[in-house]
Amino acid sequence: MPKWILGLMLLFGCGQALLAQNVEILTFEQLQARMANQKQEVVVYNFWATWCKPCVEEMPVFEKLALDYQAKGVAVVFVSIDFKSKHAKVVEFVGQKQLKSEVVLLNAPDYNAWIDKVSPEWSGAIPATLVVKKTGRVSKFHEGSFTYEELVSFIKPLLK
Repeated sequence: MPKWILGLMLLFGCGQALLAQNVEILTFEQLQARMANQKQEVVVYNFWATWCKPCVEEMPVFEKLALDYQAKGVAVVFVSIDFKSKHAKVVEFVGQKQLKSEVVLLNAPDYNAWIDKVSPEWSGAIPATLVVKKTGRVSKFHEGSFTYEELVSFIKPLLK
């Protein structure tokens, strides 16, 4: 088979799978360690799930924020709370939505063991957003959805 046909097959056939980013599976302790050692000035952690309609609807808001504020040291990490057994579904979802921000799958099924560690204000409902400064210090928490303007207002006071 000519190489150009193989190239077209990859581009139009299974190319979507090649474009999907890796979705790392993390324990809560690993996520906490990442928060404590982040390189960006501000990281916005958005807790979501593939089955959560408001979560999925607001993802473009976070993607726009990451793009618009990248030069100011802002990054977005989507933290999926789907079960570990749904990893392939999360990877497929990320590819379909063409998410550019980092996506991790949180392997911590005992929610009661870690929700208060994210924020004592968190009831456990999603979407939920945690903003962490480079110092590793949790700066802000919000339970519920955002518009773009609300999200910008939420993080702007944390920027230099």
